[in-house]
Amino acid sequence: MVVQAYILIQTEVGKAAEVARKISEIDGVTLAEDVTGPYDVIVRAEAGNVDDLGKLVVAKVQTVDGITRTLTCPVVHI
Repeated sequence: MVVQAYILIQTEVGKAAEVARKISEIDGVTLAEDVTGPYDVIVRAEAGNVDDLGKLVVAKVQTVDGITRTLTCPVVHI
């Protein structure tokens, strides 16, 4: 079963488009868009399990230059 999540990202001023572009190239990211509001980029990602999703966020997404904060919201099917 694939685990999916939205990752809400705050960036440094003026870095949203660049951050979204870089993140969209990461394997496991299905969508990355720069947006307005309290977050600057919203990412949709997926992985084979929760541990792999966590590794994706910590080892790949959070290491992109320009990110100041992330919030990961796993998708649940109720």
